[in-house]
Amino acid sequence: MGFLDFLKGPDVDRGVKEFRETPGAVLLDVRTPQEYQEGHIPGSVNVPLQSLGREGTVPAGKDAPLFVCCHSGARSAQAVRLLTRMGYPNVKNIGGIAAYTGKVER
Repeated sequence: MGFLDFLKGPDVDRGVKEFRETPGAVLLDVRTPQEYQEGHIPGSVNVPLQSLGREGTVPAGKDAPLFVCCHSGARSAQAVRLLTRMGYPNVKNIGGIAAYTGKVER
């Protein structure tokens, strides 16, 4: 680990790998529906950031491991803070799909 590594954002590829290896995990993509349709990580569920606070929008129980992504990592960071306040203890920001090197679905 380098001296300035703390300045880097989350590693989305590593986050997707961890999501796939975690039983019961849910990958939330908090971009808009239009952005999601333009290309998303396979297995992700689209829950736009604007709708996260509404009852029943998170497709998982409170104890489920949640991995959150967006375009660049900024909205997913906001979503993680919101989900934590909503009582989800196991939430991780994996960053933005813009840095994702795997295949995307349309």
